[in-house]
Amino acid sequence: MSHVRTQGRLAETFARLRQDDTRTGLVTYITAGDPDLARTEGILRALDRGGADVIEVGVPFSDPLADGPVIQRATERALASGTTLAGVLDVIGRLRAELGPPIVLFSYVNPILRLGVVTFANYCREAGVDGVLVLDLPIEEADEFRALLASRGIDTILLLSPTTSDDRLRRAAALGSGFLYAISRLGVTGARDALADGAEEMVRRIRAVSSLPIALGFGISKPEHVREVGKWADAAVVGSALVSVIAEAGASGDVNARVEEYVRWLKS
Repeated sequence: MSHVRTQGRLAETFARLRQDDTRTGLVTYITAGDPDLARTEGILRALDRGGADVIEVGVPFSDPLADGPVIQRATERALASGTTLAGVLDVIGRLRAELGPPIVLFSYVNPILRLGVVTFANYCREAGVDGVLVLDLPIEEADEFRALLASRGIDTILLLSPTTSDDRLRRAAALGSGFLYAISRLGVTGARDALADGAEEMVRRIRAVSSLPIALGFGISKPEHVREVGKWADAAVVGSALVSVIAEAGASGDVNARVEEYVRWLKS
């Protein structure tokens, strides 16, 4: 079933966040299919109830590069439960009408190539996906993919790191839409006690070349981190810390309540 798309759910969300400068946006990342796809549905509803501004749905992939141990283990559980890219898109399509926040699909290139790029783009449109972030798609090769998505009203979210050169930052600013995802440190993902020193500088460099909203991630796990990020960026991305909550609650009956409570706490 096709979802009627208002122009740019992501643009609307970030415009609203910019109008209300008392709060920082919260982008929540989960690995779809952990512990299984049926439970992912309940978790997505819990993220919405908890007040997530954007929901990032990770597609499990067997050879992740940037994911730290927490997300790697979640991916292993998801793959063991039989989760596929098509299965993830089915879940999003089923729930899209009842979920408020924009949904960003987070994948590696390989599962998309296996499905077929055009098939993937059509599937995303039908499911009501708002943005796609392909972790290992180089900016130099993103033009065609971006055009396919843009013609279907879907944003291409690009990932920027402290080592991204100014030239590539400019290219990303020109190519990306929806928001730019900045990672504040090198290495793999994982919750940390303190934010990376380079976070503020990273955001400043991006602001110099782009007016797109910036979501800053890597290592964020507490309300005070979210507040701190809000001094520079439009939104904070919470991934590993949330995936840990899901791992701990796992197959227990209260995973949805725990997820909702954690998101509310982050937003406090």
